[in-house]
Amino acid sequence: MQHQLNSHSPEVSYHPEHKDGQVKKIIRTTIILSVITIIELGLGFAIYFMTKAGNIIPGLFLFFKGAIVILSLLKAFYIVGVFMHLGDEIRNFMMTIIVPLLLFIWFIAAFLWDGNAWKNLRNTDAGSKPATEQHAAPHGAQKPGAE
Repeated sequence: MQHQLNSHSPEVSYHPEHKDGQVKKIIRTTIILSVITIIELGLGFAIYFMTKAGNIIPGLFLFFKGAIVILSLLKAFYIVGVFMHLGDEIRNFMMTIIVPLLLFIWFIAAFLWDGNAWKNLRNTDAGSKPATEQHAAPHGAQKPGAE
């Protein structure tokens, strides 16, 4: 007793009808992500050729790097909003996801900033002199706890 499956059964085969709005949304998403990616690549090539030629302008170099980071974050948020359907959710749920993510990014930036400041401070004379150069206790002074 073989059972023939009905080809119109939704359990076996599902063929959604392409609605005009869905196709437009897919094309718009593809174009937006492609444009952002092309801009990122252009900035990356500009950085590469500036470095290769040896004429690095520090302000412009830093601007290009910052622009690439901002564009990458913009693209990441757009991908999360479209492909993970976060853009279709209610505002409170979006804030539940986005606020901790922004805090996490802020923590990373703060730790990098603090680590760099600590590294720079350590490479100066601000409290990192060798033990032989540190102030010795006045002659005749006792250590705490010694009697």
